[in-house]
Parts: sequence; structure tokens; C-alpha cells
Amino acid sequence: MKHMTFYKWTQVFTIVVFGMVTIGMSPNVYSARVRPNVIMVMADDLGIGDISPTNPEGKIRTPHLQKMADEGITFLDAHSSSAVCTPTRYGLLTGRYNWRSRLERGVLSGRSAHLIPAERPTIGHLMRGAGYHTAMIGKWHLGWDWYKEGNKIDFTQPVKNGPDINGFDQYYGHCGSLDMPPYVWVDTGRITALPDREEGVNRKDDRYGWYRKGPMGSDFKIEEVLPHLFEKSMAYIKQRQADAKSGKPFFLYLALPAPHTPIVPIPPFKGASGLNPYADFVTQVDHHMGQVLETLKESGLDENTLVVFTSDNGCSPEANFELLKGKGHNPSAGYRGHKADIFEGGHRVPFIVRWPGQIQAGLRTHALACLTDIYSTLEEITGQSRKAVGGEDGYSLVSVLNGAESSGRETLISHSISGRFAIRKGHWKLCLSSGSGGWSAPREAAAEKQGLPPMQLFNLKVDPGEQNNLMSGNPEKVAELLILLDRQVKNGRCTPGRKVPNDRNIVFLPKGVSLPSAE
Repeated sequence: MKHMTFYKWTQVFTIVVFGMVTIGMSPNVYSARVRPNVIMVMADDLGIGDISPTNPEGKIRTPHLQKMADEGITFLDAHSSSAVCTPTRYGLLTGRYNWRSRLERGVLSGRSAHLIPAERPTIGHLMRGAGYHTAMIGKWHLGWDWYKEGNKIDFTQPVKNGPDINGFDQYYGHCGSLDMPPYVWVDTGRITALPDREEGVNRKDDRYGWYRKGPMGSDFKIEEVLPHLFEKSMAYIKQRQADAKSGKPFFLYLALPAPHTPIVPIPPFKGASGLNPYADFVTQVDHHMGQVLETLKESGLDENTLVVFTSDNGCSPEANFELLKGKGHNPSAGYRGHKADIFEGGHRVPFIVRWPGQIQAGLRTHALACLTDIYSTLEEITGQSRKAVGGEDGYSLVSVLNGAESSGRETLISHSISGRFAIRKGHWKLCLSSGSGGWSAPREAAAEKQGLPPMQLFNLKVDPGEQNNLMSGNPEKVAELLILLDRQVKNGRCTPGRKVPNDRNIVFLPKGVSLPSAE
């Protein structure tokens, strides 16, 4: 079975499971034996231009990720559901566009309450339901409930409504981004060490390594966070080794805090890139990914483990675009904008999948993909039936992993930090904003003052850099895309299926724009 194509493998799986059911055996016995372990790694603020598999012209060396790509499949038209952290993480875990949740715009803080209700299906629930042991390690950034006396956190009390209510058997991590206090480790509801100091670094004092001042646990050291989380992940793989070999696979969601600020590479990576600390930090991420892949081989789990590597959004301007471009490196690989923006640089992300013996090595695909698709992909791989709720905005990528040109996804809805929308169908993309919708020029206020049109229509096939607004000459295409967006918003899903409610009333039209008639 090792060299069987992915498609044939799924056919055999279906036939065998059907046969077991007909003779009264539980299909879970078989499926637990053959289903792969899954490791899903999400980098933080890593641009599509920052690694060689998606930008061969880039100046940052990423040999381990390149090797992973050479042994798997690289998506060249993959997107996060949002251009910023929290919303994308919601979309990844739920298979549902983030703007359907109660979070209208922006991100949560390190003190925010939990965002995903316990009853909302997640990848954690999905994999646990398929017989997997589930673990989350790293940056959560979806809120959990600290015990508070007034506005003050009591760190002696357990944390409630963390990843454990969202389908994870265990978790170890920090609540917000690594520049957001409090800086304490939480191990499945319990703080590992109480804060013993207030710590922070002013942006003026450190262009790259700054982080907001706040309470810090006695065992929490900013520079050691990235290697520490990888060490925890490798320890988890080794702990699950025996069970994984005996029929109890594992699912690990490893959410990295890097290369987001604070940008704190350690020796021997500090200064190694010859570019700047951000590039050094990317190099360090690549090194640690190599360690994880080597751990899988040493544990004898490499052949039956599916590994995903991606990013939550485009590169942040904290990386110092001007300096990097001056040295020949573009974190957005020529696409317009960066983190926070509705433009491609905000949400087009690296996306690599490796599964030895099941995915043909060295594949590169232009199939349109969104991180919400991971939910539906794992749903199919684990042999579970599609439900009305859960993965509402996800298309299974199984066919693409097997070499098909498309998953069936024809549309993509993107979202910026300020809550601006874009709708894409084929090569046509309509941005419902006058400017970037984010941090790059022109920002919305400036764009409106300049009297720029309230929307922007681009043909990405001939204009991937989104420089030429074609709105005025293509009113029919604008109308088509607005009607399509309205339908997918109101249906509560972009996939076939019954209509389901959103969590809030969603307004997407810019001021002064009305919805055209569908007739």
C-alpha cells in the first residue's frame, strides 16, 4: 500500500470499511490502523516570498522547507482566510470564514475571552472523532478565560475555555502573540510558573525585538520560546510513537510565534542570513522544521505522517521591507501589500503538504486553495461524512494532492484587518475598498480623501500586482461578483449544502455602494 496512489488508497479504504460494516465489525479498528498521523504547522507573519519553495528568487535560505516541498506538494495560489492572526486561526480550525464569527475586525489580545464556542465543530473535534489523540502546542490567539478579580488576572487559578473545549486532549502554549502579555505558559488549563517580574522592550530601543510590557512567568524567556515549542512538539511525537504504531494516530497543531515580533533569532542563526534579524528568524524556523521531520524519521513515523506547513497571513512590515528589498529580497514575492491588507500580499501564503508514498514528490499546483480547506481535506482522509455544520467554507484538497488541477473551489472571499472584503472568481478579484483595507498605502482614510473609487477590480492573470483598477470598464463583472458575495454571505457557506446562519449580521458594501439586482 505504500506506493499506491492517493486516489486508489481512498478507494480501497472505502471498500474495506464497507466490508467491515457489512460483517458487523467496527470500521474504526481498520481506519485507526491505516490513517496517517497529522502535524499541522502554522508560522506567524511569514510571507509567501520568504521561503524558496514559493519564491525561488528569494534571498533567505530555507533548505529544510525546500526538501519538504521536493518530497511533497507546493500550493502557489493558497490563501489565509484573513490578512491577520486571530481570524485566520478561527478559519483554519473551523473550516469556516472568520468573518462569520462574532469578531468583525482586528485581532484578540492576550487577555481576551475565548472566541470559539465549545459547540462549534473544529479540526480538533473532527480528528478526535476519528480516533486521534489531539494536541495543540504554541500560540493560540483565539482567547481563553483567565480567572480575574476585577481587571486583574489571578494566575493561581486554572484557565477555562482554552483549546480543550475546542477538541484538543491537551495543549501547551501562550494566549496571544508573543508581543502581547501576559507571558506565561499554560499547560492544559494550568499555569506552569507564576509571574515573577514585569518585562517588556520598547520599540524605539529594539526595532525588531520589541514586545509590550507585562507580567512574565519565571520559566518564560522570550528568546527561548521558539526552540522551546519545537522541543515540546518533538517530545510529543516521541511520546505518541508507540501508540501511533499500534493503531492510535495523533494530530498535532503546532502554531509558531515566529517570525512575528519579537524578532529574536538566537545563535547560530543570529546574523546568519546576511540580511537582517527577520531573515535570520526565518532561517531559524526552517532549521527547527528540519528537526521535526528528522524526529519523525527517527521515530519510525515518517512514512505514515502527513505534515502541513503554512502561514497565518502575509509578512508584517515589522520585517523591514525597505531594507530587505534593497538587498534583493521581497517578502511578498512581487504581490502588492503585506500583512493586514486586502491585496494579495496580505493573504497569499506558503502552503506545503508532505505525505511520503501517498503524495507524488515535487508537485507544484496553481489550484486555488484556502486554509479553510484543511478541515474538509482531513475530513475526507479520515473517512468521515460531511456535515451541515463544520467546514462550511472548505473544499477537500484530496484530489489536488493526487495531482488534479482543481479541488472544485472556484471562489475565494478574503478579509482585511479593518473588516474589508474581497471576492474572487477565477482570475477576477473585486476589492470592496478604496485602498489597502490595511496598513499599506493608501490606507482607507487617505484613499477616501484622494477620492479613489469605493471598489477595485483586478484581473490577476494579467495584473498579479493589482495595479490597474478595471472597475469602470467592467460593470457587469462588478455586479456579478457583488451578487456572488451577497449569496455566499447569506447562505452561511460557500460550499454546496443547506443554508446555515452566521453568528452576526454582516455588512460588506462600502459606503455609497448598493447591491445590484440579481435579475
